[in-house]
Amino acid sequence: MKEPQSVKDIAKNSGEPLARIEALEQIPLPPPFDKIDEEPPFAQLTDEEREKYVVLDDTIAVNIPKPKSKEEEDRLVKGFLSGLEKLMTVEDNWTFLQPFEMSMEHCAHCQTCSDACPIYEESGENELYRPMYRSEILRRIYFKYVKKASTKVHGDIDLNWEVVARLIELSYRCNLCRRCAQTCPIGVDNALLSREIRKIASMEMGIVPKELHADGSVLQLKVGSSTGMTPLVVKDNIEFIDEDTAERTGIEIETPWDVQGADILLIHNAGEIMAWPENPGAFATVFEAAGLSWTLSSEIVAYDGINYGVWYDDIQFARVAIKHASAARDLGVKKIVLGECGHAHKALTVIADKILTGDLNIPRESSMVTLRDIIRSGKLKLDPSRNDFPVTLHDPCNLVRLMGIVSPQREILEAILPPGRFREMTPHGVENYCCGGGSGFAIMSGHNFSDWRHRLTGRKKFRQILEAFEDEPMDIEHPKYLCAPCSNCKGQIRDIIAYYDAWEKAGIYYGGLVELIVNAMVDVQPGFIDWEWH
Repeated sequence: MKEPQSVKDIAKNSGEPLARIEALEQIPLPPPFDKIDEEPPFAQLTDEEREKYVVLDDTIAVNIPKPKSKEEEDRLVKGFLSGLEKLMTVEDNWTFLQPFEMSMEHCAHCQTCSDACPIYEESGENELYRPMYRSEILRRIYFKYVKKASTKVHGDIDLNWEVVARLIELSYRCNLCRRCAQTCPIGVDNALLSREIRKIASMEMGIVPKELHADGSVLQLKVGSSTGMTPLVVKDNIEFIDEDTAERTGIEIETPWDVQGADILLIHNAGEIMAWPENPGAFATVFEAAGLSWTLSSEIVAYDGINYGVWYDDIQFARVAIKHASAARDLGVKKIVLGECGHAHKALTVIADKILTGDLNIPRESSMVTLRDIIRSGKLKLDPSRNDFPVTLHDPCNLVRLMGIVSPQREILEAILPPGRFREMTPHGVENYCCGGGSGFAIMSGHNFSDWRHRLTGRKKFRQILEAFEDEPMDIEHPKYLCAPCSNCKGQIRDIIAYYDAWEKAGIYYGGLVELIVNAMVDVQPGFIDWEWH
């Protein structure tokens, strides 16, 4: 294993990777994937890629070109220090100033956060991926170069363009799951520090992964969705989904659009419409069967719940959140219900509270609660025997750890599964592990980054899935359902199942929660879940 020996190494060995992970140094997965030498190969960066971009480890996430002049080198350092200084002012850090200051000023160096970090663990405890490693570098830069404090008290560090570039790249080796923050005895949030490094890079320096910015929030604000769907296209797609869902369920549905005064504005992650159309189809089926007053909005942005700015840029985040709330206000709905998307929950509830004031402060509710209330109402006739297969539940970080939504989805599963069919993961609830695709990783696949996230960020979740089903036959003849009520998580889980060929080798399938509800509805034709891999 190659790893840095101290935080000062971030400034050393120019052009060389600071860390390298070998497969044989990782903990083997449970059967039938326990043979390390049979794991998929990790594609290596090319010499051309290493020559062109800043190198941190075995992969590249941000594509920071190496500077071609001293002027460009100085611009990187000055831009970073300027952004770091701004993070300490309420005018420029109206989102996270208080927790940021607390996390910068205090750390007991107890390493409790390291024990909680799945990336650090699955890396074979490589020092580069220790949560405190990037945080300590940021603190030393702040105290030495911004606050001008004593290096004898706060530690010394050299600062050059490569330190800045590597630190930005390192902020994209954390999936912002905040498991470290939850376990810290004094509340230090290392994930927040990673996120704020990203914010400096984007808002002060114009450095950000293309998938999140140009192909993400910028595209969403321009045409309406990060998928590229315009209002006309999304309406056509939903019309097709309605027809396909009616054919599968035997129940005619017509998704309502732009209904003034409806009780609910439902906002999906548009990835569901494109990749998992059965999910919005299932929502429409359940909402109609329950007799809810609801609508979708065809306003630009309002039909796509994603908000990638929450991972890297406060302004992009605010622009999207205000668009969502404005659409709800203009329709005069009583509340917004967020579909199965974890980061959309975080963006429009916990974080958006800081900007959605006055007539934009419209009640927002998780679909987990809405669906639970429908189940409780008794308006759906359910036959749990239709879901007679093993089911485990993934707890999305932003829904569960951040917001504490733990029991509604489990209450639903209890109502729609036969006794003894639910397999709880260990650990679960607020202690659960990230899918591995959090903070934008699920949509980032440049160079060999997808290999890196499967081998490090997603490996712990895959391990959990296998352990949850360890008492089941591991073959395709015995299908098992991984319930993941989050579009971003489903994308990562789909990719890691495909990476290890776990559908063909172990019969592990995945999907959302609302699909399981429809599959159990007596008035629906049997077999809504078709077990066709996609």
